[in-house]
Amino acid sequence: MPVYVECPAQLTEQDRQDLLNVYADAPDWLLPPFAAGAALIEQCLADGSLRVARFNGRLLGAARLQPVGDFLRLSHLCVRALTRGRGVARRLVDEARREAQQQDLLLVLAADPAQEVAEQLAAHLMLPLRAL
Repeated sequence: MPVYVECPAQLTEQDRQDLLNVYADAPDWLLPPFAAGAALIEQCLADGSLRVARFNGRLLGAARLQPVGDFLRLSHLCVRALTRGRGVARRLVDEARREAQQQDLLLVLAADPAQEVAEQLAAHLMLPLRAL
């Protein structure tokens, strides 16, 4: 089954639990400026920036996608630890690229540039890295 990327306006209880599990697997540096995954999820739902990756009815990954000036900012990209390395993040990034192209915006990865893994991810995805 393929991984579907969605922009949900609301979540079922199962979706919410899945997302809490996704962000429970996140490194501590990924969540700021939010104190916890729940706050991130609620803000993203409120402003329409949440993107989720669904496989077989379950949410396995998520990201935040926000237009900021001439950029489309991809941040808080996280995949459930159990499913990493299976293309879930790639699907989220591919969809973000598609949205950026549709809106004629440059896609950038927003994360803490002091984190080596953020630099590595930006290089791997061939995206400019910007501070959050």
